[in-house]
Amino acid sequence: METVLLVIHIMIAVFLIVVVLLQRSEGGALGIGGGGGGGAMSSRGAANLLTRTTAGLAGAFMLTSVLLAIISGTHSEPTSILDTPATTTGAPESGAPAVPEKPAEPTAPVSE
Repeated sequence: METVLLVIHIMIAVFLIVVVLLQRSEGGALGIGGGGGGGAMSSRGAANLLTRTTAGLAGAFMLTSVLLAIISGTHSEPTSILDTPATTTGAPESGAPAVPEKPAEPTAPVSE
């Protein structure tokens, strides 16, 4: 469930970035230089499809953020790599240590 919600959260974030970048800037650089008082509160700005889409995506982004925070807090037991027992693949099943095999005897060079 957490993975599905995280994928949805990332998709909403990408769509939100795209919708914000598609919007046209109205006025000069964060209100510097005036703008006539119209701006985003005009009737044309409020009814704009991109503005409503941005608001909806922002709300969905906040909702998924809260849900991810709640889900991540429900894990009761922390998992750590240090808490898991070490397993080795080459060790024998009994508790005895593994005895290395004797290396093969070297062969005498063949004279021609």
